[in-house]
Amino acid sequence: MITSALFTDFYELTMAQGYWKGNMNQEVVFDMFFRKHPFNGGFSVLAGNETLMDILSSFRFSDDDIKYLAEQKIFEPGFLDYLKDFHFSGDLYTIDEGSVIFPQEPLVRIHANLIEAQILEGLVLNHVNFQSLIATKTARIWLASKKAPIMEFGLRRAQGPDGAMSATRASYIGGAAGTSNTLAGKDFGIPVMGTMAHSWIMSHASELEAFREYAKIYPENSVFLIDTYDTLKSGIKNAIIAGSELVEKGYNFGVRLDSGDIDYLTREVRKELDRAGFPQAKISVSNELTEEIISTLVAREAPINSWGVGTHMVTGGNESSFTGVYKLAARHDSKTNEMIPAMKFSDNPAKTTNPGIKNVYRLYDENGMACADILALSDEKLEAKKETTFYHPMVDYRQFSFTPAKIEPLLKLRMKGGKRTEPRLEDAKQLRLSRETMQRQLESLDESYKRILNPHIYKVSLSENLMKLKKDFIEKNIRQH
Repeated sequence: MITSALFTDFYELTMAQGYWKGNMNQEVVFDMFFRKHPFNGGFSVLAGNETLMDILSSFRFSDDDIKYLAEQKIFEPGFLDYLKDFHFSGDLYTIDEGSVIFPQEPLVRIHANLIEAQILEGLVLNHVNFQSLIATKTARIWLASKKAPIMEFGLRRAQGPDGAMSATRASYIGGAAGTSNTLAGKDFGIPVMGTMAHSWIMSHASELEAFREYAKIYPENSVFLIDTYDTLKSGIKNAIIAGSELVEKGYNFGVRLDSGDIDYLTREVRKELDRAGFPQAKISVSNELTEEIISTLVAREAPINSWGVGTHMVTGGNESSFTGVYKLAARHDSKTNEMIPAMKFSDNPAKTTNPGIKNVYRLYDENGMACADILALSDEKLEAKKETTFYHPMVDYRQFSFTPAKIEPLLKLRMKGGKRTEPRLEDAKQLRLSRETMQRQLESLDESYKRILNPHIYKVSLSENLMKLKKDFIEKNIRQH
């Protein structure tokens, strides 16, 4: 775990020195949010914010870090002395890890002095962006499989050691049943899984001998890899011979396919297993699987019981990054001694931010289904069982009225004065809780938002007060320019 505060973009430090020299270290509020779902999806899954909080408590500049910065010949001694005592002393609000999330809503809200908040930008985005990307990808794969067991085995294709560990953690939150990553299993309490490689079979005198030897050592966990030589002519036949010997001893067995026409081969393999009297024998498949491939195979009712997914799950597949950003939302005004809203403008309306200190609320109908998320100013209160009008975040004519049966506040205070507000859970317990949050919230989301292709767009809207504030900012900016 990287705890050096050098884990930041260099310009954060040059700006921080500018703030220090200009005596501009006032209190500020930053929002971390994202702009669009990856994979053209209808939902995303939040992950990595718990890891972020672990690091924040020990994010420091060491003596060696300060020496390195001094060698850059750009930082003044007084500023380096300031950095020697740097630590996060602010407050952090975040949505629960594992939550289903949507564009524009603050996922993490940080209240701190300007220098602290600025230096933290890279840390916040690095942890939340990557793990949210992988958790979202895994949830899509899990849903595509109709919630069948998914084994994550992407260690060898992940982006370096930390990428592998973070991806395994996030994929478990997103719905993977277990991992091949043994260290992640130990560190995070994730079930570890594995069968055999082609090299095991090729190392023996025959395929049948390889299966028998494996069954002898692991009689309770024998899954035979049947495509090393010829799936139908030898692989499944030898698996049935070795498997029948296991069954006679009171055990069961399964088979795995890692190549070829999976749709055709699994059907033929299922016929062979059933014909031999082993309908209980399960079939697992792997080989560059994506949610689209899995969804197609499930729709065609291919006889597959579990899935092994590596590359396309731990790397994000066809989308390499999550679009999370970190923007100033409010700052302290010394003249009024109040926090005043801040807003970024852009020629692209989608990049214009929502000003002020905001909360996020989820509205539910009488059936417990999530219907919309609302951004509101922190001093606003939304009322259940009262019809209210909400507004499109682009500040256009679109609006909708709704009477929520239940309102759930999503942003929660998790760190106060740089310390957690509640005791830290052990990793295994926290991951189980995050995974349960993902599963529960997906259940409350209509199927139309969870479609792999062309999902319905979930409403993220503004309260009337926030809409007016944003509109006033825009009109003022137009008058000034």
